Amino acid sequence: MGVQRALLSVFDKTGIVEFAGRLAALKIEILSTGGTAKLLREHNIPVKDVSEFTGWPEMLGGRVKTLHPKVHGGLLFRRNLAEDQKQAKEHGISPIDLVVVNLYPFEATAAKAYLPAEELIENIDIGGPTMLRSAAKNFESVTVITEPEDYDRVASELESSKDKDTSLATRLDLARKVFATTSRYDGLIAMNLERVAANGEGLEIRPKPVLPDRYHLALRKKQELRYGENPHQAAALYVPAGQVPRGLAAAKQLQGKELSYNNYVDLEAARSTVAEFERPAAVIIKHNNPCGAAEQSNLHDAYTQAFACDPVSAFGGVLAFNYIVDALTAEAVVKLFVECIVAPGFADRAQEIFAAKKNLRLLQLPNGGLDHDKELQLKRILGGMLVQQPDLGTLAGKELKVVTKRAPTEAELTDLQFAWKVCKHVKSNAIVFAKDRATMGVGAGQMSRVDSVKIAVMKAQRSLQGTVIASDAFFPFPDGVEEAAKAGATAVIQPGGSVKDPEVIATADKLGLAMVFTSMRHFLH
Repeated sequence: MGVQRALLSVFDKTGIVEFAGRLAALKIEILSTGGTAKLLREHNIPVKDVSEFTGWPEMLGGRVKTLHPKVHGGLLFRRNLAEDQKQAKEHGISPIDLVVVNLYPFEATAAKAYLPAEELIENIDIGGPTMLRSAAKNFESVTVITEPEDYDRVASELESSKDKDTSLATRLDLARKVFATTSRYDGLIAMNLERVAANGEGLEIRPKPVLPDRYHLALRKKQELRYGENPHQAAALYVPAGQVPRGLAAAKQLQGKELSYNNYVDLEAARSTVAEFERPAAVIIKHNNPCGAAEQSNLHDAYTQAFACDPVSAFGGVLAFNYIVDALTAEAVVKLFVECIVAPGFADRAQEIFAAKKNLRLLQLPNGGLDHDKELQLKRILGGMLVQQPDLGTLAGKELKVVTKRAPTEAELTDLQFAWKVCKHVKSNAIVFAKDRATMGVGAGQMSRVDSVKIAVMKAQRSLQGTVIASDAFFPFPDGVEEAAKAGATAVIQPGGSVKDPEVIATADKLGLAMVFTSMRHFLH
C-alpha cells in the first residue's frame, strides 16, 4: 500500500514545510499537532489535527497530545498479521505509515548554568520519544524520521517509487537512528535529574555535581582511521552523537595521508600543550611527550627554539602552533620530516610550501580549537571505566611560595612559569629544563625522578647553564636537585609536600638555587 498517512510533529521546523509540501503533492494525508500544524496551514498545506484523528483533545497543558491508542495502534499494528488487521478494524485504528518527530531541546535547556527545576522537567519530551520508538519498532511497515537531513532522502524515494514507499533498508537505517537518539536523550535526562536531586525540590539548579552517580555516553562514528596503535588494530574516531563536532575532532584536514589512532593521540597532546600559551608558541610532540616547546615573539622563533631542544627526537614528530602559520615558519618546518601539523590556520604561501610534502598531514583547527578541554576524562579498565575531572590547574590566582633563602629573579620566574606549563603535559615522572621561554631538556616517564633529570640533561643539545627546572611532583630526595644544579640549573619549581622537603630545601640553599613550591601536582599517566 505504501505511505498513505504521515504524522508530523517537530520542535525544530527546519525544512518541514518543504518536506510536507512534497508529501501533499503525493496525496499523502498529513496529521500534525500544535505549532507544526499551524505552520503548515500558513503555507496552505492540507493538514488534519491529531486531536481530530483520535477524537480526543490535547490536554494537561499539551502534555497529552499523541499518547493515544489510535496513534500508537496506527504505528504498531503489523500490516501482514491477520489478527492485528482484525483488531485494528474493530477499534477503528487507521495505519500511520510515516512519522516525523524531533524532540524538545532538553540539552540546550540543561546547559544553562542556573534554571528552575520546573523548566528542566517541562523540557522532557514524552510523546515524541514514545512515537519514535513505536514507529521504529515497526520499521518493517513504518518510516520514521528524526533528523531534517533525512527529509530529501525519504521524499525522493517516495517520489520515485511506484507505490509511494521507502525501501526496507532505508527504514531499518532510520530506525537505528531513532533508538540511538532516544537512548542518548534518556541518558541526558538521567544525568541531569541528578542535578535536581542534588539541590532539592523547587530550588534553582546549580552546576552539575562534580562526578555524577551515572554517566551516559552516546557516540557516533565520524571516520575510520588507518589503524590503531599498531597496524593489526582497527580504529575509528567517534564524536558525541547529536552534537556538532568541535576541537581537534572537527579539525579540517587540508592535505596528507589518512590519520591513524596514534596521529590523533599525538595531535591532541600537541594541541593541548600549545593551548597553554598566549604569545606565539610551537610544540613538537614525539610519542605523546613534548620533545620541544617554546613561546617567543613570533612563530618562526618559537619553532626554531622548540626544534633546537631535541632535533633528533623531532624527526617524525607532530607539531602544533597557536597562531596562523606564516611562510617563514613553513620554510623552516619543511626542512624536517614531520608526520602532522595542527594550527588555527595556514597562510596561503605556507600551504603552498607544505604542499610539496604530499604525505604531510595538515590540520586546521576550528574556532575554539585551542580551548582547554573541560569534559570529564574517561579511561577503560577491564570491567569498568575510570572517570576524572580534567587537569585545569594553573598558577593563576595562586601565590608561589618561595622556600629557599634566595628568591627567583624576574627572568627566572618567567621561565619557571613557562616550564611549569610544559611540565603539565609531560608523562610523569616529568622534568623540564627551560631558558628564555624555551625547553632546553625534557625527561619523561621514568620510574625514578632523578633518572628523569639525568635523561633531560643527557638529551640537552645546548648548555644548561642558567636554566630553570620544573618537576611535576615533589622531589623525594635531594639527588634530583643536585643533578639539576650540577648541569647548570639555577632555580626550581615543584609542588612540594615530601617528608624530605627540609632536606631538599637545605640542598637548594647550599647550592645557591632559588626554589618555589606550587602546592599543585601535575601527574600525567
